[in-house]
Amino acid sequence: MEELYTLEREVGRGSYGVVFEGHMAKTGQRVAIKRLPCSNPECIELYLQELWAMRATAKNHVNVIALHSCLLQTGPRSLKPLKPGKVPPRLVESVLKGSVVRAAQSQERNDTQRRSSSVSRLQDRTKSSAFDSTTPQRPQNKARKRPAPREEEQPPTPLRCLALWLVMEYCDGGDLNQYLLSGPPDCQRNHSVVRQLCSAVAFLHSLGITHRDLKPDNVLVCISQRGPVVKVADFGLSKMSEGPVDGELTRQHFSSTCGSDFYMAPEVWGGLTYTAQADIFSLGVMFWAILERITFLEEGATQEQLGAYVCRGRWLMPLGEALWENADLQLCIPMKFKRAPPLPPPPGPAMSSLLLDLLASNPDARPPADQLEARMSSALKEDTH
Repeated sequence: MEELYTLEREVGRGSYGVVFEGHMAKTGQRVAIKRLPCSNPECIELYLQELWAMRATAKNHVNVIALHSCLLQTGPRSLKPLKPGKVPPRLVESVLKGSVVRAAQSQERNDTQRRSSSVSRLQDRTKSSAFDSTTPQRPQNKARKRPAPREEEQPPTPLRCLALWLVMEYCDGGDLNQYLLSGPPDCQRNHSVVRQLCSAVAFLHSLGITHRDLKPDNVLVCISQRGPVVKVADFGLSKMSEGPVDGELTRQHFSSTCGSDFYMAPEVWGGLTYTAQADIFSLGVMFWAILERITFLEEGATQEQLGAYVCRGRWLMPLGEALWENADLQLCIPMKFKRAPPLPPPPGPAMSSLLLDLLASNPDARPPADQLEARMSSALKEDTH
């Protein structure tokens, strides 16, 4: 690893991997390096989804985290760079078989193939020696060179797949929760953040990528002279489908219930099939929380998070769950009770109307991503005047 990158410190840890701050050995450029251990097929499938999505986005949008390279760990201190568009076949095999394919298993398959090939050659020689002695034989040419063995007859020793390392751009502002809640409210900054997120999700949806886990934890911030630049990250739960067809996004339906409770759409809560419009609902929850500085504290946690909700007595209910139970529930925007003073000015009528559209219980009533950025700009401009 030290020949390519230097690991400095751990900056994040989740259910599936660990993120380190590091530097490129040759240039000294600061990078984020995410280690994903290939310990079981379920995790490997998530890692491959994340890799495919990040390769599809490449470095084509300023508000989506950029992937620099991907490395395969083949031993305790050995790394093998993966070429663009390539994935280790054994990782794909692990996902398909539902069990981690070890090097010994792959070697055993290669040995079996070699044995089968040897048996075939032996049978051929046996058949040849059984020919009648009167059968005319082609005289041997002693000067003839012996053909080199074919490459497939000498299979290489299979590589071990201990972990994937994703090398990404480094964001020095932390995640969106840390960045926005560490200082006083700033309307101009909040408006910039929601505009950038609109642009990022429109870009992802145009590529046929549904994120499925949009939340402030998965939005990173880079500090620049012109202000914060937000980056959508963590594509482990994302799904890729076909891109736009005749100007319309394909309506691929998903069935896996995944995401984070306070940002999941009603149809996901209800176990129904859903489309990329579930991402739009997640954006609505985030935007409402950002613009009004609404926070909540999960059980066992010490840091408040940005997120809107419905109060049920002493309990906080996620919006998606509440709307699944009652599709006619009337949301109160602006919210009357907020938990993170000092408070910013409440959103105006145009923005409140847009938020209600984003949080519609009917997915088809939510604006599609390719229209959202224009509607957001229009609403902010109308409320300013």
